[in-house]
Amino acid sequence: MKRICVFCGSSSGSCPEYGAAPEELGTELARRNIGLVYGGGNVGLMGRLADAVLRAGGEAVGVIPEHLMGREVGHKGLTKLHVVRSMHERKALMADLSDAFVALPGGFGTLEEFCEVVTWTQLGLHAKPCGILNVLGYYSPLLAMFDHAVEERFLKPENRRLVLARESAADLLRALEEWSPARVEKWLDRETR
Repeated sequence: MKRICVFCGSSSGSCPEYGAAPEELGTELARRNIGLVYGGGNVGLMGRLADAVLRAGGEAVGVIPEHLMGREVGHKGLTKLHVVRSMHERKALMADLSDAFVALPGGFGTLEEFCEVVTWTQLGLHAKPCGILNVLGYYSPLLAMFDHAVEERFLKPENRRLVLARESAADLLRALEEWSPARVEKWLDRETR
């Protein structure tokens, strides 16, 4: 694994543990010689993550749309900062540059970006692992929702397992490195309408 894309909040959240998580992950990425790809911001968890990678001597690559760069939230000290035209272009480039995906705590943008790459794995558009760093159980309700989708037959158990969740950065990175794709038909009841 050369680079991992991390989706996370442009806010710092409500407690110190949320801020400590990107620092732990960033340090662990650099220690393992795995580059970071992220949204390019210098604020919130995004900024803390990039700063931790850079402090530890790692590679930090940002991808930010022009409209956010114009608001002066782009990180100026990165290894490389790609400024793109749109959010769609941002997500495509982040996916192209990355070998795996991780979600730290965040809001709508984090959830949307993470769920999209999991869907791409499910559909076979790429074969890259997707993981959640479940800081203080932040994602436990979402993981329960995924389990509920299995119970209600909107999601196959094999596809539910596409989302790896761990509580420590080291455990999550190990799970991503050990992951191997399983080819599973997406549709539960293809012949039933």
